[in-house]
Amino acid sequence: MTIFEKIINGEIPSYKIAEDDKYIAFLDVFPLKEGHTLVVPKLAVDYIFDMDDDLFVGLHLFSRKVAKAVQKVVPCNRIGIAVIGLEVPHTHIHLVPINNVGDINFSSSKISVAPERMEELRVQISEAYTSL
Repeated sequence: MTIFEKIINGEIPSYKIAEDDKYIAFLDVFPLKEGHTLVVPKLAVDYIFDMDDDLFVGLHLFSRKVAKAVQKVVPCNRIGIAVIGLEVPHTHIHLVPINNVGDINFSSSKISVAPERMEELRVQISEAYTSL
């Protein structure tokens, strides 16, 4: 069982932003930037291109709404998107607030965000998501 399955099942706490019957979005606890969010299908599929068409398209549509919510809350030029697929064997999309291309460099050091700030971001982004 992956860490994402444990988050989905509520076995591990997360800073959940949005959820429906097929997908969940939560803040990355090892972010590149404040507001760095992971969007995950609830069905465990290791490689994104092995997903069936409906799940694949749905993941991107769900991600788009989450990205718009993040951008409403976190000042940035864009929301960068990345699918690396090597860290956890469960498909996930990284949504990262960026101002330049270097902001989405996964070899960069991760930042530390205080739990209180993570919770504040979670609430604000979740509210922005709900209002879309």
